[in-house]
Amino acid sequence: MVTGDVEVRPPRRDEYAAVGDLTVEAYREDGYLEVEPEYEAVLRDVEGRAAHSELLVAVDCGGGLLGAVTIVRPGTEFAEIAHDGELEFRMLAVAPAARGKGIGGTLTRAVVDRARVLGCHGVVMSSQDGMKTAHRLYERIGFTRLPDRDWRPIPHVTLVAYGLVL
Repeated sequence: MVTGDVEVRPPRRDEYAAVGDLTVEAYREDGYLEVEPEYEAVLRDVEGRAAHSELLVAVDCGGGLLGAVTIVRPGTEFAEIAHDGELEFRMLAVAPAARGKGIGGTLTRAVVDRARVLGCHGVVMSSQDGMKTAHRLYERIGFTRLPDRDWRPIPHVTLVAYGLVL
């Protein structure tokens, strides 16, 4: 998928380390690794995620990585809140230098497009309760809160759920 000067595609194996670095950098920039520093290893393990999920990256016309997202199906290793017939996305990350350029929205819409291709009836995701900019983005795209699916992976982290009916 190409939108303007941005292409969304699966990452190449030789990009996995860079995708991990980008994801960690984005989470660190926002302070989200301070509460759960061990999560960095999960974010860096792109090869492990690719074995159990689908990954997409946003790249510029020169091939530079701008963002990444992980897409999972219900019941798989990285699924957290998806029910049958839903696609879930996780670990959406935009390089700090690429923020404010619509990359998060482009990746989110690519997930929604993928869900439609797969015949899913909805898309869901969890987000840290403090990620207000991301929440506004999801709401602009049409996602609504799913408070009955909010949860806590660790005592001091609340994840709020959003869903989009297709």
